[in-house]
Amino acid sequence: MQVVHDFSELRPFASKTCLAIGVFDGVHRGHQAVIGAAIADAQTCGGLAAAVTFDPHPARVLAPERAPLLLTSTAHKLAMVRSLGVPVCVVIKFDRAFAGTTAEDFLQRVAEGAPGLQAICVGSGFRFGKGRAGTVALMREFSKKRGFRLHELSSVTLGGAVISSTAVRQAVASGDLAKAEAMLGRPFSILGTVVRGDGRGRTLGYPTANLNRHNEVLPPNGVYAVRAALGGALRPGLLNIGLRPTVHKAQAGPLAELHVLDFSGELYGSDIEVFFVARLRAERKFSSLEELRAQIVRDEEAARRVLA
Repeated sequence: MQVVHDFSELRPFASKTCLAIGVFDGVHRGHQAVIGAAIADAQTCGGLAAAVTFDPHPARVLAPERAPLLLTSTAHKLAMVRSLGVPVCVVIKFDRAFAGTTAEDFLQRVAEGAPGLQAICVGSGFRFGKGRAGTVALMREFSKKRGFRLHELSSVTLGGAVISSTAVRQAVASGDLAKAEAMLGRPFSILGTVVRGDGRGRTLGYPTANLNRHNEVLPPNGVYAVRAALGGALRPGLLNIGLRPTVHKAQAGPLAELHVLDFSGELYGSDIEVFFVARLRAERKFSSLEELRAQIVRDEEAARRVLA
């Protein structure tokens, strides 16, 4: 997938374009419906489907004190959008200057920049422009004047409740991984870059990859059975999220330590996506490292059963 930063940069790719516009944090099933509609429109008209999103999350600029914890970093979000089959994504820099763009000016910018604009797909209740004054109704009137189709996708629901990024965050934070998976259409995952740790896991016989997380939302501290994307394959593993109370008395925040089962190799500097399957136990403090090691052996056995 190609990443560009302005609508005019779409011109080398096609003479007709169909856009899916949204923040898309988490790329849940509702977002997937919007993006899927743009792909279908592009197939119908023989044009290009492109996703349009923003970096950083608009709330980080408009109301940083109330900004939500993110389900996905921009890099993680782009990887998920790519997996849906989108060939190009426009990532718009969201800063104070862009936040001052009126809804009408934004629509004009899209219509003039996107080559041969055929369709725009958005979610129900989509808002845009300065002061969030832009509505789907305004966009619909503009589309009639400029001759492109507007698709407002109805909210996707689960058990009668609307699927939203906020709902997914709440499910993950409460440890309801099954509900999060149902809303996402895939297991909840985190993306992290492997950095050097203190080597404690290796001395216990369970070397770990310490992840510098790109995600901000995490499930509760504990040990999880996971699958890690390595070398184009999903490999079974254990992930510990927590403060490591047995070996550390004080720590600023939770660490994410991954042990990939039946694997040996160098992982430093790698970006690894880890998919949560099941929580095995809560984090606890052990009286000795030997007691901790014995528990990790039991954790491995439990993970193998869950992941079999």
